[in-house]
Amino acid sequence: MFICICNAITERQVREAVAGGAHTMSDLQAQLGVASCCGCCSDTASEYLPGGRQAAYPAVHDMVETIEAAANDTALPPGFTEVVARRA
Repeated sequence: MFICICNAITERQVREAVAGGAHTMSDLQAQLGVASCCGCCSDTASEYLPGGRQAAYPAVHDMVETIEAAANDTALPPGFTEVVARRA
């Protein structure tokens, strides 16, 4: 999901920046350029900072386990399927 449309910054990039040590909105602006254009994404981006609403939730792609097909299951092609979930 895009957090900042102006600078094409995704949720994954924001989470990685926070995991890498970004603790303030200024840190996110310096590392990613988030909220440096129109500023509409500032509130959403700040939710991923420590203490924010999204900080306690891991990214969905981090929670998905890879499940191997059964030996007799030939209907499914081998490979990885990514599941995307949106939180309201």
